[in-house]
Amino acid sequence: MGVISLLSLLATVLIISRVGAGDEATLLAFKALVSSGDSRALASWNSSVQFCGWEGVTCSHPKSTRVVALVLYSRGLTGALSPALGNLTFLRTLNLSSNGLHGEIPTSLGHLRNLLMLDLSFNWLRGEIPASLGNLRRLQTLKLSYNSFTGTIPVNLSSCINMTYMALHSNKLGGHIPDKLGETLAALTVLSLRNNSFTGPIPASLSNMSYLQYLDLSNNQLFGSIPPGLTRIQSMQQFDISINNLSGMLPSSLYNLSMLETFIVGRNMLHGTVPADIGNKFPRMRTLNLAVNQFSGTIPSSITNLSDLRLVLLYENQFSGYVPPTLGRLGALKSLNIYQNKLEANDSEGWEFITSLANCSQLQYLVLSKNSFEGQLPVSIVNLSTTLQKLYLDDNRISGSIPADIGNLVGLDMVVIVNTSMSGVIPESIGKLQNLTDLALYSSGLTGLIPPSVGNLTKLSWFLAYYNNLEGAIPESLGNLKELSVLDLSTNYRLNGSIPKDIFKLPSVLWQLDLSYNSLSGPLPIEVGTMTNLNELILSGNQLSGQIPSSIGNCRVLQKLLLDKNSFEGSIPQSLENLKGLNILNLTTNNLSGRIPDAIGSIQALQQLFLAHNSLSGSIPAVLQNLSSLFKLDVSFNHLQGEVPYRGYFRNLTYMAVVGNRNLCGGTPELQLTPCSTNPLCKKKMSKSLKISLVTTGATLLSLSVILLVRMLHNKLKQRQKGIVQPLIAEDQYERIPYHALLRGTNGFSEANLLGKGRYGAVYRCILESGERTLAVKVFNLWQSGSSKSFEAECEAMRRIRHRCLIKIITCCSSVDHQGQEFKALVFEIMPNGSLDGWLHPEYQNLSTSNTLSLAQRLDIAVDVVDAIQYLHNHCQPLIIHCDLKPSNILLAEDMSARVGDFGISKILLENTNKRIQNSYSSTAIRGTIGYVAPEYGEGCAVSPLGDIYSLGILLLEIFTGRSPTDEMFRDALDLPKFVRDALPDRALEIADTIIWLHGQTEDNIATSRIQECLVSVFMLGISCSKQQPQERPLIRDAAVEMHAIRDVYLEFVG
Repeated sequence: MGVISLLSLLATVLIISRVGAGDEATLLAFKALVSSGDSRALASWNSSVQFCGWEGVTCSHPKSTRVVALVLYSRGLTGALSPALGNLTFLRTLNLSSNGLHGEIPTSLGHLRNLLMLDLSFNWLRGEIPASLGNLRRLQTLKLSYNSFTGTIPVNLSSCINMTYMALHSNKLGGHIPDKLGETLAALTVLSLRNNSFTGPIPASLSNMSYLQYLDLSNNQLFGSIPPGLTRIQSMQQFDISINNLSGMLPSSLYNLSMLETFIVGRNMLHGTVPADIGNKFPRMRTLNLAVNQFSGTIPSSITNLSDLRLVLLYENQFSGYVPPTLGRLGALKSLNIYQNKLEANDSEGWEFITSLANCSQLQYLVLSKNSFEGQLPVSIVNLSTTLQKLYLDDNRISGSIPADIGNLVGLDMVVIVNTSMSGVIPESIGKLQNLTDLALYSSGLTGLIPPSVGNLTKLSWFLAYYNNLEGAIPESLGNLKELSVLDLSTNYRLNGSIPKDIFKLPSVLWQLDLSYNSLSGPLPIEVGTMTNLNELILSGNQLSGQIPSSIGNCRVLQKLLLDKNSFEGSIPQSLENLKGLNILNLTTNNLSGRIPDAIGSIQALQQLFLAHNSLSGSIPAVLQNLSSLFKLDVSFNHLQGEVPYRGYFRNLTYMAVVGNRNLCGGTPELQLTPCSTNPLCKKKMSKSLKISLVTTGATLLSLSVILLVRMLHNKLKQRQKGIVQPLIAEDQYERIPYHALLRGTNGFSEANLLGKGRYGAVYRCILESGERTLAVKVFNLWQSGSSKSFEAECEAMRRIRHRCLIKIITCCSSVDHQGQEFKALVFEIMPNGSLDGWLHPEYQNLSTSNTLSLAQRLDIAVDVVDAIQYLHNHCQPLIIHCDLKPSNILLAEDMSARVGDFGISKILLENTNKRIQNSYSSTAIRGTIGYVAPEYGEGCAVSPLGDIYSLGILLLEIFTGRSPTDEMFRDALDLPKFVRDALPDRALEIADTIIWLHGQTEDNIATSRIQECLVSVFMLGISCSKQQPQERPLIRDAAVEMHAIRDVYLEFVG
């Protein structure tokens, strides 16, 4: 017996040695495919130490040679997993998380039948999850999150019936969530599948997981409704199904999950109301997120019973009514976000919650944007907790002023007061908010000076105060803002003085500087060259003068340089060639002279180049042909000469890009320029006889000039008797037409030639005696009050403007008629197709495609009108406000293109002095026509470009509905914008002008859908432009981009 026992023991030792040697060999095979880099995590893995003592290796007991745990998380391992790991059959724990492992999971891991925990999360593993893992029947924890696994969840995992923790989130998994998981994995307490691409419905079988505490299916593509059975899981503490496509209502029984601490269903398509007794349902609730859905009704006041609530996220829904006034009972509240709902407040009721929130001593985020809050902002807002970091009040009708003690909220790092009805000044105390990084105060009607205390905000990164009525000089203290990256003070017409040099001494973090459309004067400081990281420099529409400093070439990363509509002079700096990344260069409407530098041809990134309305001379550099990215070029109205290049972008050049340069020649045939001389040497070789002839001819011409001069002086003395046109529009291209020619051409201004009547006069058809041209003559009724000013306004406007979408003036006449009475008239090109009003509201019965407007024609007309207004607002110096935009003032040319006319009450915002600017804003008379005039004009507000935007919005709605804003149907609270708004988006085809369908209504569903999309888009633009509050309306440049896009998308479809 003793011998037998000894032999048995020896056999056991031999077996253990062999098996142990097998585990060691497996570990060495694992080591061979991975690297620990600098961490030396595997440094102990050598023969000097028994393998059970290697780092991360655990054996079953000190004398055993079987590995039961391999734990090497966060060791900097890289490489692939060895299939040999499947030989560690006694392994219970395998944790290689938070490394840099790549490749696939070996299928051999399915041999580890004793494995309890597998954690490979936070690596770079890819491929499909092996189905063999379903063999791990004892597995309790599976963590494969934060990798790049693809494919579906293996159904075999449902065999791991002891699983309590499954985390597969943040991969690239897809397909349906297997029903089988819910049927068999009843012991699961955690199921996390977020941040994948799972589709289909939430499996109803998940309701069998009765021990589930944490369910996270967020950020997938799940659809359908929420299974009611989930409400049976009474142990649920965290429930997150956000960022999917789920629809329907929340099951009412869901509110019975009394253990819930986190309830997140945001960013779905859920609807319904919140139960009035929600405050009695979730006593442990900390996070309530219903955001970005379609929930409606009021916010129940019982919500204030959830005393542990920290995050309330209800933004982007349709909640209405008042915010519960006792929100301050939520003492633990940190974030309240109710952005973009229909919540209300006014001077009588609704603001109480602000005062109450002063009790929330941990409040950090308060977002009230895009609601129906109106009335004065409560002063009590300054009593909120000093822990408050972010305050959003934008896109409301809040009035009053920013409280003077706003500086009490010293914890603020972001303040957004944008698109409101507020007024008043920026408080001096704002300088106390020294944690501010973002200050947005634009489009809020703020007035007064920019307080120098803003310079105390040394952490400020963004300062946006554009589109206000700020005035005075820009404080030099802004030079203290060493962290500033964006400064936008544009469109404050009363902001004047020079640009402080200290701004250009800011560190190189500043990447956008926009001071456009103010009244800044003086030179552009040479210090601009110190801003080496500046991406955008926008100084358009000021009164800057002097030369453009060559130091601007040091701004080597500049992408956008807009210096248009100023008074810069001298030559274009050669140093611009250093701006290799420049995309847009706009120097339009200055006094620049000299040649266009060849150096611009080296800016290969250049996409748009605007040099129009200067005094540039010489030829267009041929090197511009090499700019492969260039798609817009305008050199019109200069003194350029010579041959126009014809390669590269110049192949698509239009006449409008070069018009106003009389000595240009050549180019593509489409430009219709004079051909260039084929023998330039002829100009250099001049015979002696030719020189004598030229001298003789010159002397003769001089004599004739003297004679003509005497004759002209004689004629001028007789001018009032003969009624010659006065040169009120003092430009050479306007011809002179005598009063008697106008009298005869209109047959004595007869009714037969009457084209129409307006407030200040009548328009007649005029055929000159030669019979070559038919013109339109607007004769002013000088007995009408204001008609003389109307005549002067039109003359001044027409003198300043040149655009294809504006009525072209031929001349003007200020004289006496045949009865000796004062006579004033304007002569225009005639528009054979009359006014847009006649086409939108035809009086004849027989409607056809030839006497009505198609959808495409209406889109083209809308684009023309928008382009005209954009030109008046953004490309005239100073800008011109039309003030009477309506269909009868829009005329249609022979090709049905539109021309905007009638500038009789237009307003020119003069640029020369602050007094003039002030006067241009001080008018209190209502300007415009009922139905089209901006509502703020009726309240005595100043004329502004946003008034034209309102008229444009009404006009767009009229063009596509065929309904006038003064139609009898519009009464009481119903007006044209509300009529359209109530119909969108579903009834866009119903409210569209039925005449459109004469031009080929189709039964094709695709075509109908595209037409509806087009109409919805243009209706939305019209509604946006016709907002009651001026600051809610878009800028004309944005409206123009949108209108062009709508037209182009539709034409691409039909054409």
